[in-house]
Amino acid sequence: MADAVLVAHFAIVLFITAGLPLIYLGAALGWSWVRDWRWRALHVGLIVFVASEALVGMACPLTVWEDELRGRESGSGFIERWVHAIMFYDVPPWVFTVAYVAFAALVALTWFVIRPTRLRRAQPLP
Repeated sequence: MADAVLVAHFAIVLFITAGLPLIYLGAALGWSWVRDWRWRALHVGLIVFVASEALVGMACPLTVWEDELRGRESGSGFIERWVHAIMFYDVPPWVFTVAYVAFAALVALTWFVIRPTRLRRAQPLP
């Protein structure tokens, strides 16, 4: 079960991080789905949640859940743990908070630069 939580967590991280460049690329290439209001609301909502967690010093619920399932205590966040594990680079937690907030601001700004659209309901044929 812990592995399933880890995979879901990774998918959310990938959605948040890859979503932003895809919005700009899609807008340049005319992909209509990058302007879908629901997709964009989910994207901005998730990064705002992550940035808010970091600002208040709250551990990510998915990290806590995974740690509990693995029988270990949560000491660091998901991204911090994997950056350290992959790059062996240790930075203070405030660096990640700044990164999350800056990324959230960029995603929020993108909402206005590349405006999302709501789907219109199909009109019945006469």
